[in-house]
Amino acid sequence: MTAPSPGESVITKVARILASFDRQQRSLPLTALADRAGLPVPTTYRLVSELVRHGLLERDESKQIRIGLRLWELSTRGSDALSLRDTALPYMEDLFESLGRLTTLSVLEGHTILYLERLTPEGLDLNRALVAQRHPIHAASSGLVLLAFAPAAFQEQFLSKPLARYTPDTVTDPETIRKMLADIRQKRACIAPGIGTPGWTGMAVPVFGTGNRVVAALSVVYALGTERAAEAIPAMQAASFGISMALGAQPPRRN
Repeated sequence: MTAPSPGESVITKVARILASFDRQQRSLPLTALADRAGLPVPTTYRLVSELVRHGLLERDESKQIRIGLRLWELSTRGSDALSLRDTALPYMEDLFESLGRLTTLSVLEGHTILYLERLTPEGLDLNRALVAQRHPIHAASSGLVLLAFAPAAFQEQFLSKPLARYTPDTVTDPETIRKMLADIRQKRACIAPGIGTPGWTGMAVPVFGTGNRVVAALSVVYALGTERAAEAIPAMQAASFGISMALGAQPPRRN
C-alpha cells in the first residue's frame, strides 16, 4: 500500500488499517498490519489500541489483530444492501433449489460490483463471487447487467478508461461493450461465457426497485458448455420479478 500523504487525516489512516484485512489475511501481527496499511508501527499501534478499545478490532491470544464483532454489528444497522439481500434471499433459495447452480446477488458499488449473497451447490470449488467480494464490472454477467442500466454518464466514464483482460474471452473494446449493453437492455438478460473465469458461463438478470430503477443483479453460473444452460433465464426472470415486486417496483412489461 502507498505511504500516507502529509497531513493525512486520522479517519483515512483508520480506513487504511481496516482495508488491510482480506480473505487471505483475516488476522495480522502489528508489524505486518502496519506494513500493509503503509503506516509507521507506532502510529498503527496507537490507532489499533483505540480501535480495540471500541471493539472495532480484536486481539487474539497470540496478539494477532483481526476485525472485531462490533464493526460487523455497526455495519448491519440500517444497511440498504442488507435489506435488499434479506428481501431477495427467499426467491434466491427457490431459484437455487430449482436449478441447483451457483446463485448470486450483487450491486454496483463504485467502479466494481459487490456480491451480497451467494448460494453454492455442494462440492463446487469456485473461488469467486464470494459474499462481500468485489469483481470487475466488465468481467461478470452481473456487472454487464448493472452497467447496462446505469446512467449514461456513468457508462461513458467507465468505458473511457482502459479495461483489463481477465480471460481470453473478456471483452475490452468499448464499442463492442456498448452493443452488448443495448442487447441486455432489450432482453433484460445477459449470457456471458468465460468473461470472468475460464470454463464458466455467467447469466444475469436485473432486479428493479422503487421507481423501476435497477438496484441489483441476480446471477446463475454454469460450467461452460452445459447443455441448455440458457433455459435458466425464464426462471431467473421470474425470481427477479418476485424480488422486484417485493422491493416496491413495477417492472415494465416485456414487448
